[in-house]
Parts: sequence; structure tokens; C-alpha cells
Amino acid sequence: MRIWRIVLLPVLLLAPSTSMAPAAQAGVAPRKALVDFRKQGGFAGLDDRVIVYGNGCVRLSRRTGPTIDKCLTAKEKRRLRAHLRHLRIGRSEVQPPGADFIKYTLAYDKRRASRYSLPASWQPMVRQLDQLMEKYWAPD
Repeated sequence: MRIWRIVLLPVLLLAPSTSMAPAAQAGVAPRKALVDFRKQGGFAGLDDRVIVYGNGCVRLSRRTGPTIDKCLTAKEKRRLRAHLRHLRIGRSEVQPPGADFIKYTLAYDKRRASRYSLPASWQPMVRQLDQLMEKYWAPD
């Protein structure tokens, strides 16, 4: 009789939690990315990524360390939207010869481009996204 209690008790404890999981997950809608920015390369081996979602939250990640999720302040959201109004994605650049180049990839409004030199319309956006990375991303 003891063996049945040992086997049956964990199964009974897990049953209600697993039956509730699909219902809880069905109510969660996937987040849609508003801006996706990557900075890669250089001798340091950069691989920074900032994803800004439509709800005003960001996901920050680097080559090493944790991925951080934060929500922007109202002021940061306003600045971001102002930069987006002036942003022109344009075309991707061909990788220049050499080894120590930083590749900037920016995706917004169903457009994506990679550049090795920052166009004038990208500079305010990249500067703000770099500031967000420095402000919110910190390894544990």
C-alpha cells in the first residue's frame, strides 16, 4: 500500500497544474517587435541586441550575460517615437574590406538594413538604444 502512495501522490499533485497550463497560455498574446537593433563585430566581438516592443518594453542582450526585460519610462517612449518619425532605413551596405568593423542592423516597419557607417537619420535612434543598453543591462 505504501508504494502506491509514493507513486500516486506526485501524479495527483502534478495533474491539476498541467491541465491549467494550456488555458493560461492561450490568453497571452505574442509581443510584436517595434524596433530590432543589433550591433555586432569589431575586435571586441560585440553582439548587442535591443528589441523594443509595441507596449514600450525592451529586451536587452549581449554576447555574454543574461537577457534583461525592462519597460521604458514615459519620457523614453516619447523620445523613441520622435526618433522613429525621422528614421529612414534605406539600403544595406556591402561589408568593407578589413576586420575591425561594427555592423549595425536596424529593423523597423517591415524594413531591415545593415550598415557599417551610421546614416544621419540612424544616429539619434542608435544613440538612444545604446543609452538604454547602458542604463538597464547589468550582469548579475
